[in-house]
Amino acid sequence: MAEKHPYASPGLVIAAVSQFRKSFPPKVTADTLRKLSIAPNNESYVINTLRFIGAIDPEGNRSDVSTAAFNQHEDLAFQKSLGEMVKNAYAELFSLHGDDAWNLQFDGLIAFFRNSDQTSDTVGRKQASTFKALANLAGHGEVTAPTKPTAKPREPKPKSAKPKTSILAAATNKRVVESGNGEPRDVGLTVRIEVN
Repeated sequence: MAEKHPYASPGLVIAAVSQFRKSFPPKVTADTLRKLSIAPNNESYVINTLRFIGAIDPEGNRSDVSTAAFNQHEDLAFQKSLGEMVKNAYAELFSLHGDDAWNLQFDGLIAFFRNSDQTSDTVGRKQASTFKALANLAGHGEVTAPTKPTAKPREPKPKSAKPKTSILAAATNKRVVESGNGEPRDVGLTVRIEVN
């Protein structure tokens, strides 16, 4: 094994491939992905995945193979070309399972990646998810559209005509004090704080 299998969020991989089907720049760098608003703070994971499948070379230049694949206008032609790229990149997986690798159960993929790369369960799961995303893009499964994070609209706070009064503290302290005629008299002290 020359290189460990890469991993990236499936949504980011799908977003990158979808963008590059529309327009594949001659060179892909972290700056390119930032300008395209793809994979913020995760650019290296997407670049490693693109490099692994042969879409770009080690310097980030678009490869001849990817130019031919990503220029395919028809979905089926693109899926077939991308499928060949993925199959070549994951040659060991396909040599073990043949074309059944496309539809291998998730646990089977995790086992393969963990044993091939000596990775943790978490990394093995991420590698399996990345492969599944690439398989889906190659026509072996359903591709879900990448989603962009959206900000939740703020709900305005209800305004009332009357200011609200909150009692923060109230204390009562009673004392028995003698009055001038010698009889005991109750004296009380109350503190009340209100915030409007």
